[in-house]
Amino acid sequence: MTNINRRHTLALLGGSLAASTLAAPAIAANRKIKVGALRFTSHSASFIALERGYFDAAGLDVELEFFQAAQPMAVAIASGDIDYAVTAISGGLISLADKGAIKVIGGALKEEEGIDGQQIIASDAAFRAGLTSPSQLGGKNYGITQSGSSFHYVGSNVAAAEGIEMSYKPLQKVGAIIGALKSGQVDAWNIVPHIAKPLAGSGAVHIIGAVQDYIPDYQITTAFTSAKNAAEQRGQTEDFLSAFSQGIDDYNSTMIDKAGGEASVDEMVDLIHKYVYTDRPREKAAPSIINGTMRLSPNAALNMASVRHQLNWFQAEGLVDAGITIDTLVDGSYVELINA
Repeated sequence: MTNINRRHTLALLGGSLAASTLAAPAIAANRKIKVGALRFTSHSASFIALERGYFDAAGLDVELEFFQAAQPMAVAIASGDIDYAVTAISGGLISLADKGAIKVIGGALKEEEGIDGQQIIASDAAFRAGLTSPSQLGGKNYGITQSGSSFHYVGSNVAAAEGIEMSYKPLQKVGAIIGALKSGQVDAWNIVPHIAKPLAGSGAVHIIGAVQDYIPDYQITTAFTSAKNAAEQRGQTEDFLSAFSQGIDDYNSTMIDKAGGEASVDEMVDLIHKYVYTDRPREKAAPSIINGTMRLSPNAALNMASVRHQLNWFQAEGLVDAGITIDTLVDGSYVELINA
């Protein structure tokens, strides 16, 4: 792949873990890598792997770099500013994969029946005006970060299921969407429960539906890297996924399965609080962290049926080239592929 800097990447945008562990760390130790993340509980596997030494044990000296939306993270991977990242599939990410710049290599956050997932929320103003169900979203303004973002994908699927049309308002950042909801500039949005539930509890918004009712088994986020890393740095990439998967195991076991009891939950909340809701005291952050718990894909397994559905939607909407194949987007040699 030719080298792509950040400016070139932005121009382009304008246009197996079959077992529970991976190979042992490569001979070279303390390889410095940057990992992209959002300050969401859904990114906890990276925080855990860093805090509990799983990256160190894999021979990786990891620095986390934080973003506020998915597409800038894809840009940073393609330009080489970061090495690995976890976020939702976006039109920008798919387009960069089409240019030979990036590859999806695993799965992370997912919707699972029986576990509260992403919530569809309405602003207080819209709710008081009668927006109490997703079926009433027709003609409303729906908040998204960018056109071709995961929020756009979800909103469109909800609208299609309900047989309605609505407008999409790109606001670039999650924080900007929250502000627009509070001020009534947008009527609705979908977001993970650790954000949706506290907002609803404060009265600023109202939960009117669940994403999993419209997109069951949705592979919300994926792990991805540059095509160069996927092809030429196999040992390093396997080591990253191995450590990341250990973080996933700890998170699922502690926060969902409650294998270690409340003491382990408290310990995990302390760890996550170093990265999420850092502007709040621990006692105020803890309920949001706990309420936001969703399953992460064990061993970073990837739900290919969900990824295909997402790719097909982006193509049907004309947001990415119709000729892109699933193999262009995904390197399926690293993890278990579910519903392949």
